[in-house]
Amino acid sequence: MPSASAHPSGSPGPSAAVVLAGGRGRRLGGVDKPALRIGERTLLDVALAAVAGVPTVVVGPDRDVPPGVLVVREDPPGGGPAAALAAGVAALPARPSQALVVVLAADLTAIDAATVAALCARVGRTGAVLLDGEGRSQWLAGVWRWGALTGALRQQPSWHQRSVRDLLGPLDPVPVAGREDATADVDTPEDLRRLRSSSSRLGPS
Repeated sequence: MPSASAHPSGSPGPSAAVVLAGGRGRRLGGVDKPALRIGERTLLDVALAAVAGVPTVVVGPDRDVPPGVLVVREDPPGGGPAAALAAGVAALPARPSQALVVVLAADLTAIDAATVAALCARVGRTGAVLLDGEGRSQWLAGVWRWGALTGALRQQPSWHQRSVRDLLGPLDPVPVAGREDATADVDTPEDLRRLRSSSSRLGPS
């Protein structure tokens, strides 16, 4: 899969992506969130469409993915998003220090290529993350410079015991306000009801 060198806006594009598609959906009774559907697409499909055209690693259990997308498992399985991020980055070939890597959760209901492009256009020294409607950084909706991302992982050998915020927060990325729905995800029963109400065809694949 070719690397994107630039977006139509002229800003640098991502060279790779890591999509976190594990998690047990404990607060949702064990629902497989990436397999939930909006119309004919799963939430994983939504995330993959947002980063189409660059080498992509999906971290989680085996899933049907487009040709060229690599699926890997975090160690230990179910070890949390920081462990999943580490596994995804480790599965990518080394890149130039300033290359951009997209990191997305696979339960973002409205993430798209335009939002990824907006993040790429705002990346500072280390990265850029989306803000939700309350101004909170969404650590699994961001773009990072390869050197900063891999450096953070090297400095935290016990990353599997830490949160993604603990891992990436010290990098002090540029905060980016996106569309109101850009950070909508599925974490609670209320989120699930909202998603199901958006499409009569919603359901696990």
